[in-house]
Amino acid sequence: MFLQPLMSLLADGEVHSGQALGEALSLSRGGIWKQIEGLRALGVDVQALPGRGYRIEGGVRLLDRSLIIAGLDPAVSRLAPSPDVHFSIDSTNAEAARKAVQGEQSWLVLAEHQAQGRGRRGRQWISPFGRNIYMSLLWPFHTGVAALEGLSLVCALVVVKALHRMDCHGFKVKWPNDILYQQRKLAGILLEISGDVSGPCRVVIGIGVNACMPAGAGAAIDQPYSDLTAATDKVIDRNQLAAALINELVAALTEFERHGFAPFREQWMQLDAYAGQPVEIRAGNHSRVGIAAGVDMSGCLLLDTEGGREVISGGEMLPSLRPLPDPQGAD
Repeated sequence: MFLQPLMSLLADGEVHSGQALGEALSLSRGGIWKQIEGLRALGVDVQALPGRGYRIEGGVRLLDRSLIIAGLDPAVSRLAPSPDVHFSIDSTNAEAARKAVQGEQSWLVLAEHQAQGRGRRGRQWISPFGRNIYMSLLWPFHTGVAALEGLSLVCALVVVKALHRMDCHGFKVKWPNDILYQQRKLAGILLEISGDVSGPCRVVIGIGVNACMPAGAGAAIDQPYSDLTAATDKVIDRNQLAAALINELVAALTEFERHGFAPFREQWMQLDAYAGQPVEIRAGNHSRVGIAAGVDMSGCLLLDTEGGREVISGGEMLPSLRPLPDPQGAD
């Protein structure tokens, strides 16, 4: 079912009668109703007003490829692939990976909706239509997989910097790659790497940012979350935000390939949401508890435990709900 023409008509937030929509799209009223139901299945809140028609209260400003391109810095425009904007897709990361298989060296894809959005560790990424940012960038590296330590942390910093460009502040980062607002998840990163350990490789960098999460969709999220509407009390232009993300991401990737994570470490330490706090690190069936002490020059977590400082390269960080051992051995 091709829903984009109907969505374009309803995006203005005005009331449109079923007859007018049918005439504009050469559909019967029954056909319009089926398409309305199709939009609702994507997470679009289409209101039916008896005797009047249909509307999306407040409207939706759709992603616009030309506006995103217009917002790119000149230096970034020369390096970034032209954005490929989809109405609905299974997953932007999956699409970028398909382009890699087809031989593309770089690709940039955004979508209004993801049917199978993915987060880290196989989790679902809730992706209602037209409210958030779902973006993936396929990017080549010539230094090999082994040189990509810390890249996920850099991408989290990218999101915070892009939000600063939008005059949005108050965000923190959580190792290895979440962005938080008041300890609630606002955005996340998913990296998928293919290629040689020491030779050329390609990375798909997926970025999801909650701009204005509808309450109905948010109810399906299995952890505390926030969005930019709650954090800033204003409506964020998603085209401007997409451009800001691309600008910061391309600039950071260029810097990272030359110098690695080290130049970004101090920025991370300043934004670390859990520095000095008790945390639990889970990796598979194993877990460790200690005090988060920031990250090292490669982006590994530094964890102060009863046995001393440990360097941790992978796992999931959670606030510790267990008491830490007394370092003095007191009762």
